[in-house]
Amino acid sequence: MAPDALATLTSPVILFFILGMFASAVRSDLAIPEAMAKAMSVYLMVAIGLKGGVAVSQSGLNATVLAAIFAGFSLSLILPLLAFVLLRGFGRLDGINAGAVAAHYGSVSVVTFVTASEIYQAAGSPADGYMVAVLAIMETPAILTGLMLARRWMRNSATTDAADTDSSGLVREVLLNASVILLLGSFVIGTVVGESGFADIEPLFKTGFNGVLCLFLLDMGLLAARRLREARALTARLAILALVFPLVNGTIAVFLGTLVGLPVGSAAALGVLGASASYIAVPAAMRLALPQADPGIYLTMSLSITFPFNILIGIQLFAALALYLH
Repeated sequence: MAPDALATLTSPVILFFILGMFASAVRSDLAIPEAMAKAMSVYLMVAIGLKGGVAVSQSGLNATVLAAIFAGFSLSLILPLLAFVLLRGFGRLDGINAGAVAAHYGSVSVVTFVTASEIYQAAGSPADGYMVAVLAIMETPAILTGLMLARRWMRNSATTDAADTDSSGLVREVLLNASVILLLGSFVIGTVVGESGFADIEPLFKTGFNGVLCLFLLDMGLLAARRLREARALTARLAILALVFPLVNGTIAVFLGTLVGLPVGSAAALGVLGASASYIAVPAAMRLALPQADPGIYLTMSLSITFPFNILIGIQLFAALALYLH
């Protein structure tokens, strides 16, 4: 069953996101302390990892799980290539900024995925637990693709002022960043302890999950609107691409998910992963690897345009497409 449009837009998590955007737009002094926002982020990643691991402990590792992981990994490698071409052509970006932005649009947004998972669960078409592993795996390949594209452009254009990057530091940032460690680590723990072991901590990580998600999306609404208001380097062409990328990438991902045999909820979730853009892990890696790239471009596109689009429209759109294809 696809989520009803009115039910989606009137769900508490979406309404809190809209409230945050409104409060920022009218310049309210409403704010979430940074320490609290970080704590909520840790909580959400641990909770979704645990629940996914418990689900996999019940179903086991089968051909469908492996197909989903392969599909996610392939999307994360390939989608930045399409983004790079459009950013260089239609977006008129130089190769460094195009590579940095492309990396964002092959990686994923954990919060978008968590929000979609809750909405699909309420609609009766939940994403399978193994999609958490797909989420974690899709964090990294896009970063490598984006860096490869940017550095190839620098070599071809004889750019000599690019700072050398500490390769060991980059590997650590890409493979050992907090979101990957928390998601995969919690997923493994959930798989090991199973349903019986999870029962002891279920009140914390399941009962309070939606409430924490509401507060986190309130903060994300505040941040997204503020970034958009303060944007200076964003052009109309880049704003258009920030809407085109989730539509195209999400559609490709839903088709691929359906092709490899994923059920409706998981195919829709793969669509959400393909459509989402990272605004946490990838910016951290880009600051280290491509300091010449402009954060005002890649953060504004991913956080202030693509993220709200997916939260308000994309989640429902990809569910409807997955249901139609099935």
